[in-house]
Amino acid sequence: MTLDFIDTQGLLVRGYGGLRHATFLLFAVTGERAARATLRNLAAQVSTAAAKPSEAAVNVALTAAGMRALGVPAEVVDSFSAPFAEGMTTEHRSRLLGDSGDADPRRWAWGGPSTAPVHLLVLVYATTATALRRRVAQIKRESEGLSLTVALPTDPLTPTEPFGFRDGLSQPKLSGLGEEAAPGDVELGEFVLGYRNAYGRLTERPLLPTDADPRGLLPRTAAGAADLGRDGSYLVFRQLRQDVDGFWAHLRERAGGEQPARRLAAKMVGRWPSGAPLVLAPERDEPALAEEDFAYHAEDPHGLSCPLGAHVRRANPRDSLDPGPGSPKSVAVNNRHRLLRRGRSYTIAGADGSGPDERGLHFLCLSANLARQYEFVQHTWINSPVFNGLHDDADPLVAPKNGRGARFTEQATPVRRRHSGLPSFVQVRGGAYFFLPGVAALRYLAA
Repeated sequence: MTLDFIDTQGLLVRGYGGLRHATFLLFAVTGERAARATLRNLAAQVSTAAAKPSEAAVNVALTAAGMRALGVPAEVVDSFSAPFAEGMTTEHRSRLLGDSGDADPRRWAWGGPSTAPVHLLVLVYATTATALRRRVAQIKRESEGLSLTVALPTDPLTPTEPFGFRDGLSQPKLSGLGEEAAPGDVELGEFVLGYRNAYGRLTERPLLPTDADPRGLLPRTAAGAADLGRDGSYLVFRQLRQDVDGFWAHLRERAGGEQPARRLAAKMVGRWPSGAPLVLAPERDEPALAEEDFAYHAEDPHGLSCPLGAHVRRANPRDSLDPGPGSPKSVAVNNRHRLLRRGRSYTIAGADGSGPDERGLHFLCLSANLARQYEFVQHTWINSPVFNGLHDDADPLVAPKNGRGARFTEQATPVRRRHSGLPSFVQVRGGAYFFLPGVAALRYLAA
């Protein structure tokens, strides 16, 4: 199955690396009819996967609450996946994602139960800061029936995230993009609704009776149903504040110097700052190895080079987990939990220029199954203290600490080394689940 590039929003096939500047606009619906007219206007501006944008790009996504505010019938909204329809901040979902203590949604700056509603997300990208300001101002002017909840700026795009480590490596390569499939490619249906997934099945998605689309805006299935999900994806958005100064100060004190701190940070991350994986460069940073492919089981089954609980080993275990570590079966299981990441870092100046800047990451990822992909990775791999045979180690970087110092173990011979009392370095500041529709579905929702 080959992707319908014309109907698919561009974010699904590219991270807009040539568009270094971006702002993410979150809106609430204040007038249903006017908001639908604005959505029709935005649908005409959406950048699709058919062409690489030269100067600017606009993509649009909606929350379940946003669909309801636009007048979409409840039975249609409920036909989407349960995590999306329920939202990110239900009590059950907060427990699942570890959103408690300092990360409790009631403390969030946006997306929480105590903040203004988030209905619509407009992602705006541009080559220059001037072009970005111009496009953002235009969208704000034309947003009738909408109220701006928050505008989230981003840093000009660089290869590194705020802690100083190279980001964006090890992205899954999708099949069905018009190129010949290669070993290791992940099925299109793992990220785009309406295509075959890793189980060889068409993804679950909202299908409507024919009479629900009398104007024929939506594509049709073989059985004649109106396919609202086709060419869409679920978008996870989490604003993560990173305590950069606290992170490096703590590691320098704990490790006893700049170079030992750099080594300990690499052990926690699983890569050196250049992106070189510890599996291939266990003793020192070797930037030339940053983009080399690697596996864990044959090279480092016991975590002597890259600790078993390191961040990148949790987020993408590759061939290291059951069944049959080191075998194609292990790789196949891993590929059923991959995420397509589209994040951007940000910096917010301190109040009146006197306070410290807030730095962090706008974490965005795409998947076709929120429960099996994003939520599974977050709950079972990132936050789990018993991941990969460990006993009391959650992710040393991003797992919630909730006031308790965390523990991180470096496997070594003759004895392992344990680091106890690690404080929180990352805090959730906001978040929501969105649906990134196909262009036809966006026009249908606007109608």
